[in-house]
Amino acid sequence: MVALLGATTLMLVAVALWVLPAAAGGKHLKSQKVEVDIIDDNFILKWNRIDESLRNATFSFDYQKSGTDNWRKLPGCQNITSTKCNFSSLKLSVYEEIKLRIRAEKENTSSWYEVDPFTPYNKAQIGPPEVHLEAEDKAIMINISPPGTKNSVMWALDGLSFRYSLVIWKNSSSGEEEIKNICSIHKIYKLSPETTYCLKVKAALPKASKVGLYGPVYCIKTTVENKLPPPKNIEVSVLNQSYVLKWDYAYANMTFQVQWLQAFLKRNPVNHSNKWKQMPDCENVKTTQCVFPQNVLPNGIYLLRLQASDGNNTSFWSEEIKLDTEIQAFLLPPVLNVRSASDSLHIYIGAPKESGSKPVSQDYPLTYEIIFWENTSNAEYFSEQSLKNLLLSTSEEKIEKCFIIENICTIATVEETNQTDEDHKQYSSQNCQDSGNYSNEDESESKTSEELQQDFV
Repeated sequence: MVALLGATTLMLVAVALWVLPAAAGGKHLKSQKVEVDIIDDNFILKWNRIDESLRNATFSFDYQKSGTDNWRKLPGCQNITSTKCNFSSLKLSVYEEIKLRIRAEKENTSSWYEVDPFTPYNKAQIGPPEVHLEAEDKAIMINISPPGTKNSVMWALDGLSFRYSLVIWKNSSSGEEEIKNICSIHKIYKLSPETTYCLKVKAALPKASKVGLYGPVYCIKTTVENKLPPPKNIEVSVLNQSYVLKWDYAYANMTFQVQWLQAFLKRNPVNHSNKWKQMPDCENVKTTQCVFPQNVLPNGIYLLRLQASDGNNTSFWSEEIKLDTEIQAFLLPPVLNVRSASDSLHIYIGAPKESGSKPVSQDYPLTYEIIFWENTSNAEYFSEQSLKNLLLSTSEEKIEKCFIIENICTIATVEETNQTDEDHKQYSSQNCQDSGNYSNEDESESKTSEELQQDFV
């Protein structure tokens, strides 16, 4: 629908037909089709004047707020000789319903005609945002200002909820690329130096199911290629309660620095270029990696970027990578207790302990992987399923019946299969319910999980 309407969108409020008392010539005056056009904070009324007898007529509107009985003159829409008027100066709540009525005057005055009531916010369309561009050699920085005026009434509660889409293309090419769901500050990488690119941007409010209109086309030329490229292929991993940041670089004898930014600041339309902070232990780094403690960054989502220099020259900042501390948190090894029987192993896995405090499983659901092998064979690993307490059978029988006590537990069985190159065991597991205690059908030894847990004390 928006595509068909093009640059503006008109929303029908009502079709109005009214008749003036017969003038001297005995003819009636008619008008029809009143529409309201709301884009951002601009309120425009439009109507048709098809009947030739209305050429010299004037039109006036009144409005009525929801919950009131009195009608008031609509500012900007009194004694209008054209077929549209602007009532943006009216101060009202955009979330409250409003009623309008119209009448025509030419020698005589028609009766009032009421059009259908409407809520401004529901009728409003999102206008094109304002865009500011900055060029690098192989990238363009895009700063997008939210639609509406600086003190917008229509979008006063939506400033941080806007999402943007853009279409970009080389000025000399017809090929376009669409980039969706970006924040107000966005950087496009992997462009060509000394090349003119053009783009257009539109805004959307997903929670209100509103999609705006594309704004004007903006063009900018990228700069001459910089002498030093930015670092690339940046990865972050965890080691011994620290983060390890690694990257690739084409030249030797370089110095690097790392900065971080809280990711939520990207959603703020205010420029956040001065909010980046230096990463401890990652300044003036002479290698292509740096290590910094996990406790430097509280739980949250962060953006990291790198820059290279050789003393006299400095690269542009690298592409930003995301670090989610909860996903990439370091976990200490779990507490493990193994008891052997004649033909089986009893394994109890306890949640890892934070330094002298509570088990981490109280905050995060944990999944365990067990690797085990015969001392004379190579290691096939187990498993992707969540394990709390399990009984691993080393018997050559295909399945050995087990009963396990725990609210959450897994029975794991071992089957030997024929392999030509090396010993191989196939593993399977299944969940079970409370059964009272640990036992094998042919095994007299029985121990509750509580007793097993005491073995850790």
